[in-house]
Formats: sequence, structure tokens, C-alpha cells
Amino acid sequence: MGKKLKVGVVGVRGIARTHFPGWVESPDAEMVAFADIDTKILKQRGKEQGITLLYDNAQELFRNPEIDIVDICTPNGVHAPLAIAALNAGKHVICEKPLAPTPAEIRSMIKARDKSGKMLMTAQHFRFQESAQALKAALGTGAVGNIYHARSWMLRRSGAPTSPGFVSKKESGGGPCIDIGVHILDLTLWMMGHPKPVAVSGVTQAKLAKKPGAFSDWGGPIPKFWDVEEFAAAMVRFANGATLVLEVSWLLNHKTEGEDMQMWVYGEQGGVHWPSNELLVTDNKLKQHRNTQLLSREKGEPHALECMAFAKAVAERRPSPVPAEQSLDVITILDGLYRSAAAGKEVSLM
Repeated sequence: MGKKLKVGVVGVRGIARTHFPGWVESPDAEMVAFADIDTKILKQRGKEQGITLLYDNAQELFRNPEIDIVDICTPNGVHAPLAIAALNAGKHVICEKPLAPTPAEIRSMIKARDKSGKMLMTAQHFRFQESAQALKAALGTGAVGNIYHARSWMLRRSGAPTSPGFVSKKESGGGPCIDIGVHILDLTLWMMGHPKPVAVSGVTQAKLAKKPGAFSDWGGPIPKFWDVEEFAAAMVRFANGATLVLEVSWLLNHKTEGEDMQMWVYGEQGGVHWPSNELLVTDNKLKQHRNTQLLSREKGEPHALECMAFAKAVAERRPSPVPAEQSLDVITILDGLYRSAAAGKEVSLM
């Protein structure tokens, strides 16, 4: 094995802590530097993880010639400028979801990636769950035939984060669409084989968040600075004729233990459900319906696995495990959902 790739993590609060184990376990990379504008938390994380290269300015980390990979775990609003600066500095970049809140920002990131010749990946950790990997493999064999429709949702009853990084549009770029919608939408498009989206009709609501005394089990009282949606739904049409129905919410009066995240993918020969990983096939010749349980065994924590997969791809010069172009389709759909909700009609994505 050659020299390990050196990793610098930018933004060491919250989600970054789920990335640390992946870098520690990776045979291809090692964490050597942290950057965060909060010097107190920066020093705390450095002490916890044994990291001595600490920067209160990410640009200084980017200028370090020893750094090979930059892992961006900051609020959404600064993903694009940080990723572009890191790519321009000659670093490979893995960036937390959403890659950026708007299609225009992602296009700029792709342009910087292409100019630098480095790798860019969105940290969509649900793809790395073994159940998702098993389902994707089954669909890849043509188990359900031509896919023509999907339904997916990610719903919480009282699970809204309440910090500005999530519920202030200036910082987050949106509400549950941007926070959790990217997860289930990315997973569904991946399972469908990434057909090209051409149109979307969407609605957004913020009814429950505006009620007197509104609260979240995840963060207490709903803050006054909340200016994002709490619920959204969409119908997406694709160039190949396929369709998708999407629902996301932080506060829906929906019966669930914590979070209800599900997906159905329907083909001409059968359908599949995730996360149960049940395959439903119809055999017209035998006049039979067959239900099969796809077997899977979790191989590790998915946040860690995504970091390890990225490092391996860089080390072996393989393609990005989650190409930025696929994330562009995700954000193009969600941006179209917002535009459709504002206009009150279907909008074109072409």
C-alpha cells in the first residue's frame, strides 16, 4: 500500500462526528487537520480526535500542500464556495448533502471539478447501507423489468431541527426538502437508474410550524426566524415516461416512531419496497404472484462507509461513488418543486 491520503475536515460540529470513524478506519486515508470558525469547538474536537493541525480559516487548510482530501461538513449555504475553493486548490472534495442548495451552485462546482481534475462527491450515506446495496443489485439484474413509477417519502411527526442552519432559508436553502428530501430522492433516483427529470408539480406548506405553541421533539419551541417549508409533495415526470411521487415533512401528523422513510419502485414485471427489501413479482404465464425477501447484512455504519468508499475511489482512481451530476438532478427537482409551489402549476426542468 502506498502513502495514505491526508484528510482535512471543514466544519467539525454535528454531522462531522459521523464522518470521523470512516477516516479512522480507512486503509487509504487518515485525518490530519480540522477547520472551523468556532475556535472553542475546534480545539475540543482536535483534542478528542488527536488532531493538532487546527485552522479557524478553511482557506488556510486549503493552502496546506500536504492535504489531499477535503471533507466539507458545514451548513448548506457555504458548501459551494468552500468546495470550489478546495477544488481550485487541488484537493479532492467530499461534501455533505445537499451538495449545494441550488442547481446553479452545483454547476459551478462541477465546472471547478472539471478544471481541477479532482474528484467531487456528495455524502449520500443511505446508498451505502447494505439493504440499499442489495436492492440496487437486484434491480440491476432486471428483477422488476422496465421501471415506470416510484413512490417515496421521508416523514416525521415532530422532528424538526430548530437551529438557523436548518430553518433559516438564508443558511439552509430550504426546509425538509433540502434536509431530508435529498436523502430519499437521491436513493429513489439511484434505484430508478437516474432517468432524466423533465417536469415537476409541487406544493409546500408551513401550517403546523406557524401554530401558537408549535414545538419539535428534536429542538423544543419552533423559533420565530423559521422561514422554510415544513411539508412538501411533488409529482415528477421523466424523459423516459416514468413518474415519481415524493413526500417529505418534519412535522406531519403522521404515525411514526421517529421517522418513516420508505420507497416503492414499480416495474413491468414486479415491484420492490425499501427498507423491507421485499421483491414482488408477477408471473403472467403461471398466473402467480411471488414475494421474495432480499437478504442483506449490514457491513458497517453508512456514514463511515461513504468516507471509506471515497478514499478508495481517489486512491484507485475510480469514478466518484456519488457523481455530482446525479446530485444536480436531485437539486434540480427540488428547486423545481419550490418554483412550482410558488407558481401554482407544473414547471419544466429542461
